[in-house]
Amino acid sequence: MPNVKDYAGQIILSLRDAGHQAYLVGGCVRDLLLGREPADYDVTSDATPDEVMRIFPETYAVGAQFGVVLVPVRDAGGNSVEVATFRSDLGYSDGRHPDQVRFSKSAQEDVERRDFTINGLLLDPVGDEVLDFVGGRKDLAAGIIRTIGRAELRFAEDKLRMLRAVRFAARFGYTIEPETFAAIPKLASGIHQVSRERVRDELTKMLTEGHARQAFLLLDETGLLREILPEISAMKGVQQPPEFHPEGDVFVHTLLLLQELPHPCPPTLAWGALLHDVGKPPTFRVAPDRIRFDNHVDVGVKMAEEICRRLRFSNDATEQILALVANHMRFAHVTQMKESTFKKFVRMPHFDEHIELHRLDCQASHLDLTSYNFTRERIAAIPPESIRPAPLVSGDDLIAAGYSPGPRFKEILALVEDAQLEGRLQSKDSAMEYVRREFPQQSDHSGQN
Repeated sequence: MPNVKDYAGQIILSLRDAGHQAYLVGGCVRDLLLGREPADYDVTSDATPDEVMRIFPETYAVGAQFGVVLVPVRDAGGNSVEVATFRSDLGYSDGRHPDQVRFSKSAQEDVERRDFTINGLLLDPVGDEVLDFVGGRKDLAAGIIRTIGRAELRFAEDKLRMLRAVRFAARFGYTIEPETFAAIPKLASGIHQVSRERVRDELTKMLTEGHARQAFLLLDETGLLREILPEISAMKGVQQPPEFHPEGDVFVHTLLLLQELPHPCPPTLAWGALLHDVGKPPTFRVAPDRIRFDNHVDVGVKMAEEICRRLRFSNDATEQILALVANHMRFAHVTQMKESTFKKFVRMPHFDEHIELHRLDCQASHLDLTSYNFTRERIAAIPPESIRPAPLVSGDDLIAAGYSPGPRFKEILALVEDAQLEGRLQSKDSAMEYVRREFPQQSDHSGQN
């Protein structure tokens, strides 16, 4: 399978053989200089989209109006290299896309319209030479996130850059340069111009890249958090009963939980962790015995659903995130669960995420892993086939026995399954005998069964 880096180098050689300038650009250069493996490789060139497509006939013109085409990497599982034409951008009236682009022959002019200095570096892979027109290498060495040019102008052009500044600062452990930082609170309300999908994707990266706590602290400090997730901002200052949460308020607890997220982390687990206590602020009350959050799980599920819809999560992702919020308190009762209840609990889809959220929840509060350890040990002691056994009785069996289809079927089949999971029913015959005993058929008007 071709190496994407090598293939990007071949693209650069082909463009140069055709008389064009061409370099690696952006995040891949930054990551290579930091000794990290880039997620993808981007090329910038003075070749226009039409010229690129003539040289590489298999190209996808995904954004030709902005000078961007994709060159597929042969036999590399759908990978591609983005080739962007040198350009300058004219106006950003929608806060996202340039109103007009002007193709250029100047690599420096192209770099100067990009977002941050650390993303504005060019690499000539042939001569292994870095071209730095914006001080990116110095900022990389100093650990600084700085916009190229005036911060307010760069953020006004594309409001998503404010979130990207936070994400890069958290991911690399860098400091946001003061002028760059100061511009974000001024323009934070403009984040609503950005599509919800793009906001969601940036937040998901923050949650799953291994530095979620720092990212959300920065979101709070810059004023972005209250704009995009006011429900999380509302957690600040909401006290909790110290006997269960010695760590502090709901916001502190949530940040501690985010700090412990595994890396890599499934996105649904990360969002479940962020939202698991979202129902606490509106249900907070001080009772005579202690602080309480009555019905916070049900309230939290409704709030999480609204957030998922607002950020346009897929139905499958929404379902799993809501399941994590809905079930995170059930672990407190695992030692008292009936056998059937426990087996149904642990066979929920993606149960590994449920038990991991419970572990993280404990680690971020009272540190008591009794229920976590009990659950793992009990699962290990149960044969897998007895957790999800083949049903002893079906609806067809009930019809064959003379039962009329209807809502009662669901109740009958559920009770038979419970008895089976608890080991009280071992065969179809014993199950049907149980049905006839527990659910005698009603006599009709003629007195016949």
